[in-house]
Parts: sequence; structure tokens; C-alpha cells
Amino acid sequence: MRLLETIHEPRDLRALSMVQMQELAAEVRTFLIDNVARTGGHLGPNLGVVELTMGIHRIFDSPRDSVIFDTGHQSYVHKLLTGRQDFATLRQQGGLSGYPDRAESVHDIVESSHASSSLSWADGISRARKLTGEGDRYVVALVGDGALTGGMAWEAVNNIAADKDRRVVIVVNDNGRSYAPTIGGLADQLAGLRRNLDKVRTNRAYEDTMDWWKGRLKDGGAVGKFAYKSLHATKKGIKDWWAPQGLFEDLGMKYIGPIDGHNQAAVEEALQQAKNYAGPVIVHAMTEKGRGYAPARANEADQFHAVGVIDPETGEPVATASAQSWTSVFGDEIAAIADERAEIVAITGAMLQPVGLKKMAERHPERVFDVGIAEQHAMTSAAGMAFGGLHPVVAVYATFLNRAFDQLLMDVALHKAGVTIVLDRAGVTGPDGPSHHGMWDMSLVQIIPGLHLAAPRDAQRLREELREAVAISDAPSVVRFSKGSVGPEVKALERLHDGVEVLARFGESAERDVLIVSVGGMAELSLDVASRLHAHGITVTVVDPRWVLPVPRSIIGLAARHRIVVCIEDGVKAGGVGSRIRQEMRSAGVDTALNEVGLPTEFLAHGSRSQVLERVGLTAAQVAGDTLAQVLGTKVPFARPLPGHDLPTGQIPQL
Repeated sequence: MRLLETIHEPRDLRALSMVQMQELAAEVRTFLIDNVARTGGHLGPNLGVVELTMGIHRIFDSPRDSVIFDTGHQSYVHKLLTGRQDFATLRQQGGLSGYPDRAESVHDIVESSHASSSLSWADGISRARKLTGEGDRYVVALVGDGALTGGMAWEAVNNIAADKDRRVVIVVNDNGRSYAPTIGGLADQLAGLRRNLDKVRTNRAYEDTMDWWKGRLKDGGAVGKFAYKSLHATKKGIKDWWAPQGLFEDLGMKYIGPIDGHNQAAVEEALQQAKNYAGPVIVHAMTEKGRGYAPARANEADQFHAVGVIDPETGEPVATASAQSWTSVFGDEIAAIADERAEIVAITGAMLQPVGLKKMAERHPERVFDVGIAEQHAMTSAAGMAFGGLHPVVAVYATFLNRAFDQLLMDVALHKAGVTIVLDRAGVTGPDGPSHHGMWDMSLVQIIPGLHLAAPRDAQRLREELREAVAISDAPSVVRFSKGSVGPEVKALERLHDGVEVLARFGESAERDVLIVSVGGMAELSLDVASRLHAHGITVTVVDPRWVLPVPRSIIGLAARHRIVVCIEDGVKAGGVGSRIRQEMRSAGVDTALNEVGLPTEFLAHGSRSQVLERVGLTAAQVAGDTLAQVLGTKVPFARPLPGHDLPTGQIPQL
């Protein structure tokens, strides 16, 4: 039996010797490579936190002690050590989540996978423990993979450091992507000395003695205060020479490290010192992303941060996508636009390659800015760049726009800044689950005055609408698109005077039955719905607004000439595009019924995009069936009756 098979909960680790722990680390890495290769997922980050995660669970007592992961994609090893070793359905519908999930285990706490928030959780949990008489319980936050580039993390550190009695241990997983590990013989000797110094500095007797002398000297008049300042400065200078403390110590938090995050004994020794201190401590561990897997280490771009299905021996993808991705279409076009216009600059938040800015960065490195996981800063910085005469393009995942809403509203829109926001992975994204679905963006931006919102249906429209967006100089513009491959081109029958495109007309009549407003990538589904309705004798027009904000006037005119409007979108229905069109229709005196078809206001569990859409009823069969019932008058909202026809209206349900 493998050692891993004997681990059912964290306390099982305590029976293992150090040699067995090293064997277990090797087994865990082999398990991760074999299993994630079959399903896809975040491989590189988890290979880098094996020893750290095992050490945390050996020294601390989860779930009595709260263990938090920032970001959550680092939690695969944690799942293995807490009784979840069936990875066959990782990130698949009904299977294991790719992030912590409270429904899976009492050991999981923070489900959101938005980075830089864990330390605020740690601050809140530790405050609650202290106020409820459970101050002896620890809160351990494993922070890494860029999470400390987010300002929210430092806001939390500032508060945690102010209270010396709260038992918060922050483990910094420094995986070398921003700091180069120190190597060489002198470094090894200094590392040993640092460990001895850390033992002394985290001893409570040492801390009490230092506090006593500090008080005596400060109470000793001018001479005593001068002596204290001199001795303190000397002590800090010597300490920083031997073991640089940096910003952590300046904020008043005890610092241990840097340590070798792959040396199990060193990891556990540092964590035990932090535990013994019984106050806020930073443990700084140097690690390697993709540790133990040569293909990951050799991948300079992201060291297999996230992979699809791969050959575990070579790391090569098992299948190569035949169609171009939305991201690559954007990447090619923004690079071409940057070639033509010197004022175009791009900003992203620690996602240069995932959002498609690599090509532009290669051609114009001085005009592409990666600000780290700092979406708020990115948005306001963009407003400043626009004021300075540039046209910034802020490219982020749609789910991360949520974090920069205030800045988009008050810094960009209020100042009428010409900033283009490009939202990748909009709508249902699939296997990454609730915190990664980009389903909130269209509802959020509806309330921003003056904002322009484009939702391209195919690659050609993305190119067109991106160019139209960067031509807007007096207001924010948003271009959003889905995850994955772009479908085939959906050609229009005609383009109306305000840019709205008619995709199809089914049947002939003076007043048509159904107007389908198809938003972005829902064109294929909308055309399928229209075809099904036409098979039942229903006349249908399908239009793509292209720009859904401001609402094109031709949409309102078309609505007046149809019996019912159906707006199909892959954002939440509440406050979405359909809701906004309904408001504009009412303002114009158009009383045609409108049915919003979109996503429910719920946190949608992971699964493939098609599975999630089917779960919520966003399928051609379901939408066509509902619309047919509305036209026949048996389901609300009822379609307007044809002139001279007295159609049944069904029964309004009793509430």
C-alpha cells in the first residue's frame, strides 16, 4: 500500500517519520501529475506547495485551526490530505471542485478563488476567535502565486500586525516568479544562522525581555530614549544584513525565513516556531512552481500554471484545438491596432499570456503593463493614462471586473475617460465554478452612465467591435467574449443604420410574431430557437445588437412591430440586457411583451459550459418551448394578440 492511501485526515501525517514524509511528497507529486494530466487543472502551483501543505497539516490541527488558501487553486494537496483522493472527476460536473469547497469538507473554508483576499479572512476569523473566547485556535493562510501583489492583502497585514495576541500565521509561498532564490555556499551558511536567529526571536521569553528593556529605556528620559533608538537601529541593521525582513517587519509583524520550502524538516521547524510564538508571524518559504516535473519547470511561460489534458510523460497536449480561440483573436487584433496607433497601451493584472497580450508585449514591450493582481489600481491607472493622452486597453477575466467596479464607475466613467475594458471568459466558463463564471459583468455595467458595451458573436465581429471600442475617446467601452474556441462566422442578412445586424427572418407577415435579440455568443442558440419556432408556423426575426449599450433605437422600433421580444444572453437576467431593453421600450411607449432568457441569480456549480447551460434551462429546446407557449398565450409573458384575433391568454398563476 502506498503511503498516500493511509492518509485519510491530517492527523494521520503525525505518525510518519521524516523519511516517510519525503516518500509521501514524492507520491503526492506522482499522483498529481498522473491525475491532473487526465482531467486538466492547476498543476504547476500544486507541485510547488507539497511540503508546505504537509507541514501545515502536521504542525496545526485542522479543522480546529483554520487553514486558508490564497489562491484556492493551490489546494489540491490539501484535498488529498483531507480524505479526497478520487481525482478522476476533478473539475467535472458532480466531481471534485478545483478550489476549496465547504460542501466537500469541513477542512475547506474560503471557496472564492479571487486572489489577495485570504488575509482579510484570516483577520476576521482571528478577531472572531478572540472575541468568542477561542483565542487559542490558529488561523493559517498559505499565500502565493502572486496574491501578495494585490493591495487588499497588505491592508489586511496592516491590521493583523497591529494586534500582537492573535494567532495568525501567514505562510508566503514565494515560487520564484518574482524573487530569485539565493543559492551558493555562503547562502547555505546564512540560512543555518537565520534558523538559529529565528528560534531566539520567536521565543516568548526573548520577546518579553525586549519589551521590558524597551519600556525601561523609554522611561529613562532623553538619554534613555536616545539609547533605545540607537540600539534598535543597530539591531535592525544587523538583522537585515543577516536575514532581510523587508516590508513585513516594517509593518510590525514577526518574520521567519526565508526557508527552503521543499525541505520538509526546515518547513516544519519554521512552522513550529511560528506556532510557539502565538502571535502574528510571517513564514517566508522559497519554492519552485512545477517542482518535480521537468516539462513544467521547462515551460518558461507559466510553468504549467493550468493545463488541459496532457501526456504525463511529455507534458504535451493530448489534443490540439482546431479552431482559433477568442483570446487569440483578440491578441492578434490588439497587436495590429497597437502597430497602427502609438497611443494604444495595454494593462493587465498578472495575466499577460492568459488574456492574449503576449504578442503586443513582444512588439511593444514599453506599452504593455502588468500591474499584478490589482484590478482596482489597473482601472484608475488607466483613467490617468487616458488623461495623459493615451488610450488604455485593460484586459482581465470578466469575473475580475467585479473587483474594479468602483474605479470603473467613479474614476473612468465619471471623468469620461476613453478607456477600453476587454473581458475574457465572459458568461459561463465551466470547470472553474462559481467564482470564475463571468456572468455578472453585463448587469454590473448597465448602471454606469455613458458606458458602451459590445458583445461580439464571432471572430470577425470581435475584430470590428474592438476597433470601434478603441475609437471611443470620451467614455468607457467594454468588449466581452467567451472562453474557448470561436465558432464559425455567423453572417448577417443586413446591417441597419445604427449597426444592428439582422441574422435571420423566418416566415412572411406584416406583423411578425417573435423578435429574438441575440447577445454575443448566443447567436447559434438563437438561430436554433428561431428554426424550431418556424417549424411550428411562428414568424421570427433574429437580430444581433452588436453594441448592447447604449440600446440601439432600431431594436425598439423592431420590438414595436413584433408580438413578443425574447432577449437571449449568457449573463444574469437580473438587471441584464433584456431588462435594460424592456426599460427603453417602456420609455418609448412600446408595450410589446419581453421575456429575458439568461442565467439565474445563483452561484452555479462547476461543469462544462454546455452542462451548466442545460442545468439552468438555457437550451434551444427549452427556450423554443417556452416562447411557443408565450405566443399561444399559455405562459407569461403573453405575446400581444394579432389584430382581429382573440387568442387565449392562459391563466395568470396565483401567487
